[in-house]
Amino acid sequence: QVQLVESGGGLVQPGGSLRLSCAASGSIGSIYAMGWYRQNPGKQRELVASITRGGTTNYADSKKGRFTISRDNAKNTVYLQMNRLKPEDTAVYYCKAILNNNFGPEYWGQGTQVTVSS
Repeated sequence: QVQLVESGGGLVQPGGSLRLSCAASGSIGSIYAMGWYRQNPGKQRELVASITRGGTTNYADSKKGRFTISRDNAKNTVYLQMNRLKPEDTAVYYCKAILNNNFGPEYWGQGTQVTVSS
């Protein structure tokens, strides 16, 4: 089992930046990849970015250039740096961990609210 705790959300003005953190605990040695997703009410949860244990990253096309995912293995933490934020980036952001391989068990954090508004 893996426990994930997100932090770093909040209210930011358009054009601003935020850095989200996701700290993992538990069976962290089994984590194959971690990712950030976001969801708005009535909409499907969508991928923002992901990173494998080996450091390979993947971004949703619309997030490339503004968002950067990174990891600190020593702290068992994954980050999402979000720059030039837009109102449409407003959502609850969730962290996900996949164990063993790309089809392994999935674990989710509780989510953190990001609101982009003036």
